[in-house]
Amino acid sequence: MTTSTEPVIIVGGGQSGLAAARTALAARLRPIVLQAGAEPVGSWLDYYDSLTLFSPARYSALPGMAFDDGDPDRHPTRDEVVAYLRRYGEGIDADIRTGVRVTAVHSRPGGGYLVRTGAGDEIAAAGVVAASGSFANPYLLVLPGRDGYTGEVRHVAHYRRPEPYAGRRVVVVGAGNSAIQVAYELAPHAQVTLATRAPVQFVPQRIRGRDLHHWLHVTGTDRLPRSVLTRLIRHAAVLDTGAYRGAISCGQLARREMFTTFTSDGVTWPDGTSEPVDAVIFATGYRPHLNYLWPLPGAVAANGSPHQAGGVSTTHPGLVYLGLEFQRSFASNTLRGVGRDAAHVVAALAERGSARTRRASLTKQASTRR
Repeated sequence: MTTSTEPVIIVGGGQSGLAAARTALAARLRPIVLQAGAEPVGSWLDYYDSLTLFSPARYSALPGMAFDDGDPDRHPTRDEVVAYLRRYGEGIDADIRTGVRVTAVHSRPGGGYLVRTGAGDEIAAAGVVAASGSFANPYLLVLPGRDGYTGEVRHVAHYRRPEPYAGRRVVVVGAGNSAIQVAYELAPHAQVTLATRAPVQFVPQRIRGRDLHHWLHVTGTDRLPRSVLTRLIRHAAVLDTGAYRGAISCGQLARREMFTTFTSDGVTWPDGTSEPVDAVIFATGYRPHLNYLWPLPGAVAANGSPHQAGGVSTTHPGLVYLGLEFQRSFASNTLRGVGRDAAHVVAALAERGSARTRRASLTKQASTRR
């Protein structure tokens, strides 16, 4: 294991960054966590008010600390997750710096990195863990007419609660868990249509009396490698107790094929009909937020995706990633799965550090013999 005095910089203080910090300490590395927000809870404070975890508390913990002493089979709320991350961060003996935004990472001659912050500081680092997540980079579909639409367009990242939409005509775009949750929550308050490119795929939340995540755990499905998962998963699937499917079946929540264009005051549906719409909420996912890595040639593709294998950069030694969707498994970007990925990428950093230390020692010995 490396005992280098240079730190490993962890960019991001959410669930991925905290898991990386704890794992790095166990590997005798010196982590410094740089979190742009006011406290190390990642983006959880910014999610919509009613958000609950899709997995029960017993399967929703980071390495080394159970979620809490409450009902292990409940699905924790957003605020419970925030409280858990606060406790977790307080229990890590690491240098966690809040209010620090990383603006650029540069390679240094001879190895290592120079990390620059928005305040103008520079930190020399033996390695970098890019754990900044994707919440800051929401993805919006580009559709004809959007620039001329006079209604409200927002991503679900900026949705909080249903009351502001009371009595309004709203279209929610997306077929994943967040889209269904938000549309279902809005339905009693507004006239809502769920717009999707294909019928919504539902997965039962409970099977034979046990939560789905019990079966994922005991069968090892959520630890299957990415290569296997991409063959098994074709469409987004929504976890459902039956309430969501029932709401669509009975007409409480309308579902239509994705609209084709915006008009000045609404949308045009595939059958050619147009209707006024007050607001369109896109629940269309996120993309990795890695702009600070642009100074590293080839680290990030033109579309923003990193060049990596299992979270280890294929272009820059000593650069690793955490929290990418399907990074190594089905659960890679979740509370329950990021710990396994943290162990993998930190081991790669530690091994690289050991190799550098050995090379430096051999170089020094050779110099002494001369």
